Amino acid sequence: MKNFSYDDFELKEIQKLEGHTGKVLGIAWKVDTGVSGFLAVMASWSDDKTIRIWEENLSGFFLCKAVLEESSTVRSCSWSRELNLLAAGCSDATTAIWKNVGDHAYERIYTLKGHENEVRSVSWDMRGLLLATCGGDKSIWIWEALPGDEFDCASVLQGHTADVKIVQWNAVNELLSVSSDNNIKVWKETSYDSGDWPCIKTLGESDREHTSAVLSLCFSKHTSRIVSCSDDLTVKIWDYDHDSTELWSQVCTLPGHHDTKIFAFDWLRESLRWVPEEEEQDPKIFASAGADDAIHIFIENKDNEVNGLPFKQLLKKEKAHETNINSVKWHSGDKRRLASASDDGTVKIWEFVCPWPAGHSAIDDTSKKYMLLY
Repeated sequence: MKNFSYDDFELKEIQKLEGHTGKVLGIAWKVDTGVSGFLAVMASWSDDKTIRIWEENLSGFFLCKAVLEESSTVRSCSWSRELNLLAAGCSDATTAIWKNVGDHAYERIYTLKGHENEVRSVSWDMRGLLLATCGGDKSIWIWEALPGDEFDCASVLQGHTADVKIVQWNAVNELLSVSSDNNIKVWKETSYDSGDWPCIKTLGESDREHTSAVLSLCFSKHTSRIVSCSDDLTVKIWDYDHDSTELWSQVCTLPGHHDTKIFAFDWLRESLRWVPEEEEQDPKIFASAGADDAIHIFIENKDNEVNGLPFKQLLKKEKAHETNINSVKWHSGDKRRLASASDDGTVKIWEFVCPWPAGHSAIDDTSKKYMLLY
C-alpha cells in the first residue's frame, strides 16, 4: 500500500438515475444485495413524497422497479436485514413500514405513530428486529418488530435539548444519536429486553467537541470508528476503546476541506485488496459531501501524518452534482461503487478507480484470515 500515486485514484460517473420530481434527500443500499451473485438493490427518497426502488440489471445498470407513494416528504429510509422490510420516516410524524412481498411488489403493512414532529431519521439494528426513529420533537423511539408484522414501542428516549437529526446502531447494539444541541449521545439497553435505555455517554461535553449543530454521523463498524460533521464545518474522527471509562475518544478534527455545510459521510466497507491479517492492513477510506456540490474522498495517512492528522484528502470530485449533495453511500458488494443523491433531483452511481482489484465484500470470510476494512 505504500507505493501508490494519488493520480491512480479516480471517481468516475457510470450512471445518472432520474425520475424523482423533487430533491433527492437520501439513498440506502438493500442489505446483502450485490454480493454472491445477487443483483444490487437501492432505495432513494425525496420531497416529491415517493420512494423509488432501483435494481441492477445483468449489464450493471440500474432501473427503477417500484415507486412507493407517501402522503408527505420522505426524510429517511432504512432496510431491515432479516425481515425484508423498508422503514420510511416522513415529515407528517409517521414512519411507514413497507414489505417486499414478491419480485418488485411492495406493500405498506404498518404505520408507526408517536412523534409530535417530523421523523428525521430511521435505523434498523444489526439483527433487523429493533427500529430506532428520531425527530424534531427531541425524542428517540425504539420499536420492536413482533410476529405477524406487528410493532410495539419498546422505549422512548429523552435527553437531547434540540431536534435529533440522526440515529444509527453500531455492531454491539448501542444506539448513537446526533442533535442540534451540538452533542452526540450513546444509548445502551441495561439488559436484554429490559426496555431501559440510558444514555451512557455524551460526546460534546468538552472544548474539543463540535461547537454547532451535529448534522451527520457514520460508523466504520468492525473498527468501531465514527466520523461526524457539524454546522461548524469540521469533520471529527472518534475511536471506541472498551478498556477506557471514556468509551469514545476523539482522534482528530479535519477542518478546511469543506467551506460550506457537510451533510453526509460513509466509510468504504471493503478492503482495497486481500491482505493477510499478519501483514500491515490497507488504509481506511471514507467519502463526504455537502453544499459545495463536490464529493471528497479521505484516506488514512499511516506513514506520514500531515500536520499531525491521521487522515488526508485523497481526491475531490468537483461539480459531482449541480447543487447540494444530501447523501453518499458506498456499496459493500462485489463492485467498488458509490452512490450520491442531490437536490438536483438525481442519483448518481460512481466507480471508485484505484490501483488494486476489488477487495473482499462486507461478509467476513474467516477461513481466508483476511481483515476487512469495515
